[in-house]
Amino acid sequence: MSLTVAVQMDPLESIGIAGDSTFALMLEAQARGHRLFEYQADALTYEDGDLRALARAVRVQRVDGAHFTAEPHATLDLAREVDVVLMRQDPPFDIAYITAAHLLERLAGRTLVVNDPANVRSAPEKLFVLDFARFMPPTLITRSMDELNAFHSAHGEIVLKPLHGNAGAAVFRIGRDGGNLRALAELFSETWKEPFIAQAFLPAVSEGDKRIILVDGEPVGAINRVPGKGEIRSNLAAGGTAHRTALSEREREICAALGPELRARGLLFVGIDVIGGMLTEINVTSPTGLVALDAFEGINSAGLIWDAIEARHSAMSGTSARG
Repeated sequence: MSLTVAVQMDPLESIGIAGDSTFALMLEAQARGHRLFEYQADALTYEDGDLRALARAVRVQRVDGAHFTAEPHATLDLAREVDVVLMRQDPPFDIAYITAAHLLERLAGRTLVVNDPANVRSAPEKLFVLDFARFMPPTLITRSMDELNAFHSAHGEIVLKPLHGNAGAAVFRIGRDGGNLRALAELFSETWKEPFIAQAFLPAVSEGDKRIILVDGEPVGAINRVPGKGEIRSNLAAGGTAHRTALSEREREICAALGPELRARGLLFVGIDVIGGMLTEINVTSPTGLVALDAFEGINSAGLIWDAIEARHSAMSGTSARG
């Protein structure tokens, strides 16, 4: 079954293909005979019930400096001409991201969008995780300096970060003396209108932050991201390094608790972050880690994701794909 696939993503010219999960998904789709289109979120247009994008047909290959060829941009009807849309642009999770999700939601029942845009919109990484607070470290979300001081006093060392940050940006460890706590809180309040998040510092972060990949609610593997010397941020974008790892019983328990909810929400490709057995984030916007996982485990995780997408599309449509 050949599908027409439109990938909503960051510019294809700018991605680093060596470790990019979106590119891995595109390669796998192409290998299965699916036709690929690429466009950016700001190329969406809605008119009278129809949603279209200024897109270009592309072919991809794992060759540095020559990783794709493209046809000229043309209007693509996302409801009538496309079977699957992959929503893969990177955060920030801002009003532009939310608007794109609202627009893609118009495709419900006509074109499969992965991950489901309504549930991407309602499941920000650091808020959706609150549904599973029993697995989390002590957590505070606030703009109140009094609340923040009390939380710091209760837990000694804490981590302060923006509620909708990504890639390890603006993540700070506050020591027991709380020396820069007020200054950072004031800076956060001036920079962002939303509350910020504080969590008890987990010393186990020095041993790594596990990124566990779930496909349609089932864990398929994990990588351990270890921070650089003197760092607490293990994000690969912030200088962390990936290492092979296995799931603990506690981590399997977390996955078992999350799985049914992820499936019900149409969140087919999810990455969760676990430090020392504590769940810190549920990443649904544009999860990463496929290439490193495959290298360590010798699996085809993009293939597993496409198996799930094809099964979901068949169940939704009950008909053959568009020609």
